[in-house]
Amino acid sequence: MVTGAIRRRPNLDFQSANETGLEGIKYPEVLTIAARDGRVLVTHDRKTMPTEFGQFIMSQTSSGVLILSQNLAISEAIDAIILVWEASTAEEWINQIMTFPF
Repeated sequence: MVTGAIRRRPNLDFQSANETGLEGIKYPEVLTIAARDGRVLVTHDRKTMPTEFGQFIMSQTSSGVLILSQNLAISEAIDAIILVWEASTAEEWINQIMTFPF
């Protein structure tokens, strides 16, 4: 998904959890790192992320979370990421969580 998104939009600043060393780290720390770095977090976790996110924004500011369904085709997930990147600003994502498809 990351490679496909960057291939379609080379100037897209998008990284995988593996690239950033976040794979296997618990959500509170991942949310803290994403907020510190000013990054919207993209995840497939519809089950626990909304609760973790809600708890996080009670005491800290988040750069936002985008939850993509695991049932999406890769091309649809890439389209969603590019749409968010092109159609919104970083400020619009502060303390926001969105699930796609809606």
